[in-house]
Parts: sequence; structure tokens; C-alpha cells
Amino acid sequence: MENIVVRYAKNSDYDMVEVLMKQVQQMHVEWRPDIYKMGATVLTKGIYKKAVAEKNFLVAEVEEMVVGLLFFYVYHRENDSSVTRDVLFVDSMAVHENYRGQGIGHALFDYVKVVAKEKHIAAIELSVNAKNVDAMAMYRKYGFGEKSITMEMVVE
Repeated sequence: MENIVVRYAKNSDYDMVEVLMKQVQQMHVEWRPDIYKMGATVLTKGIYKKAVAEKNFLVAEVEEMVVGLLFFYVYHRENDSSVTRDVLFVDSMAVHENYRGQGIGHALFDYVKVVAKEKHIAAIELSVNAKNVDAMAMYRKYGFGEKSITMEMVVE
């Protein structure tokens, strides 16, 4: 898709962003109802406004409609047993269900990669639900690889 515009989010984008966040939350609820639940709000306005003010939230538009989002933060890793570095962590990424598979995710990652380079970030990291095979395939296709795997044992 050629007409994708990626930009920093504005406060006025909140309602459409929340629609996308609810779509992703619904998938998580279906996969793991023992962990996730649907609520009135997935992303509070307070957290969103803070991320917008700190320029940690990107949106993708097609024909002036928000169809994708990427919420990130940067953390500094420094300790005696690892190399000191800054990492950009993708907290949330979503593409509207009607626009998946059309390059929106790649456009968002292209943009955040530029942001990371400008900030001299060493790596971009993210977590993905193990049942989200479509997202994992897209991340791998883009160049992400496994760094660690979180495992779980449910205690009954």
C-alpha cells in the first residue's frame, strides 16, 4: 500500500487508537481468558496523553484514517554483567483488522527504526503473544529474532 503516512500521534487520535487497542485486546482475551479480560478502556487517556507528549506514540494513516499504532519507550541498560546500551522497547503495536497484511506494520517499524537510529539506540525489542503466529511471522520477516523466551506454568 503506497498511501501510508506514519507520524507521531496527537491527542485527537485517541478515539481511533482505543478502537485498535480493543481489537488487539479482544484477540488476547480469546487466546488467554485466564489472563486477559475486556474492559471499558484498554489504554487510559492519561497514559496516552503522556506518551503523546513524550513522542513515544506513532500512528499510521491511510486516507487520513488511523489504521495502525506503535507505542514505545526507551530504556537504558547498565550493569556489571552486560554491555551498557539503550534499547527501544515496543510496548504495543496494532493494525486495524481490515488493513492487516498491507504493509502498515512494516511502515510503522520503518519509522521507529529511523527514530532509534536518531537516538543512537542499540536495539529494538518487543514481546509477542505465543498464539499470535501472524504477528510473529511479520516480525521475523521484518528482521526480528528471538532473544529470550518467557515460559509459564499455571499452578492449579
